[in-house]
Amino acid sequence: MMKAKLLTRAGKDCRTIVPLTDATFASWRDDLEPAHQRWVRAQGFEAKAGQVCLLPDPDGEPRNVAIGLDPDDSLWTYAALPRRLPAASYRIAPQPKAREADRAALGWLIGGYRFGRYKAGADIPLPRLVKPAKADRALVESLAEAIHYVRDLINTPAGDMGPGELAAAARKLARRFGARLSVITGKALLDKNYPMIHAVGRASRKEPRLIDLRWGSRGPKVTLVGKGVCFDSGGLDLKSASGMLLMKKDMGGGAHVLGLALAVMATNLRLRLRVLVPAVENAVSGDAFRPLDVLPSRKGLSVEIGNTDAEGRLVLADALTEASREKPDLILDFATLTGAARVALGTDLPALFSNQDELADRLMTHGRKTCDPLWRMPLHKPYRRLLDSQVADINNVSSGPFAGAITAALFLQEFVDPDTPWAHIDLMAWNSAARPGRPEGGMDFALRATYALLREMAARTARR
Repeated sequence: MMKAKLLTRAGKDCRTIVPLTDATFASWRDDLEPAHQRWVRAQGFEAKAGQVCLLPDPDGEPRNVAIGLDPDDSLWTYAALPRRLPAASYRIAPQPKAREADRAALGWLIGGYRFGRYKAGADIPLPRLVKPAKADRALVESLAEAIHYVRDLINTPAGDMGPGELAAAARKLARRFGARLSVITGKALLDKNYPMIHAVGRASRKEPRLIDLRWGSRGPKVTLVGKGVCFDSGGLDLKSASGMLLMKKDMGGGAHVLGLALAVMATNLRLRLRVLVPAVENAVSGDAFRPLDVLPSRKGLSVEIGNTDAEGRLVLADALTEASREKPDLILDFATLTGAARVALGTDLPALFSNQDELADRLMTHGRKTCDPLWRMPLHKPYRRLLDSQVADINNVSSGPFAGAITAALFLQEFVDPDTPWAHIDLMAWNSAARPGRPEGGMDFALRATYALLREMAARTARR
């Protein structure tokens, strides 16, 4: 695994990384030898966030590396280093405190990510970091593995990551951690009363599935639900070629909940965890569901189909109904649900909806602390009227072009027990332009923030 290669122990030939801020730069520079002072000025290094300056020894080898840090966003500065520094071992001096040590180690591990399944030359030698003394190795390696796992699942083309392959990935995860896994497939979804999952996926030769993973026997009961649309053609309301191009990422919600489950299980959090992933392909055939069809749902509500390209909320609705049945202490759902959320917040910022202010506030706080921000949007009740149908209990899309992310969240809320704490995260699952630690392609969002929330829940219970 990449994570095992990038953290190391101190050796004899170890180079030094010196983190600097605006407050510490001047005194550091003034303590340098005159030749190095001239070198720093020639490089234009001023310890601005993300800047890197290699200081050569008399033989021309870069023995010391100065980096500029933004204390609130240092994770990504460290994430840039594995792709910017020569392959060698490095240590941070002075040793960072615990929170910064975790950020440094995690950033370094994230920065080593590359999707290499189909392309030769992915395993190039990378620099290694001596684990900071106060870093929690088990924690950062588990989170890094979860992030790599999410990105790998999303980056895998739909031809190799259909509903069956996604179920196989979940099965492999369950075996590793001793979790229980059940998968309901094809027409059995009708027998088990998951009619909307079946309707969305029935047109594809790749049968629809509901993946159901359970782990843990103590602590709060947490259920994660992830949209697993392994490819979305739009159905009979067919997408354009450009709109369809990135639709291998439409199972990004499912990838996120499986990755979050990996982190929870790897760190053995005291939780009773359940993961539900409705895995389908929204295809076109003679058996495809149609605009203005009326579908039954697991909850018993009838749903009129205003648009077959709003299929993610349909499969999530059946899964959320099942999640609510057990009245867990928390339901979190992740979904690449709406373009409207991207219009409102851009591609980097997931939209957060919640039926509880305290839960939303805690998620926002953890997002800030982990350099993994979310932004809350309202479940504005008056907009529920936009989902009214003349022939069914609810329409799957609104009657107008506005507030698309909100009406999608309001649709999902109809299928959640109102007494159960619930948060819905509408995310992009894709990075369109490469940045440090974030190559173009499949991208994790809100994973560290939600893991921190679950870790907090588990710790609170353990202290009682």
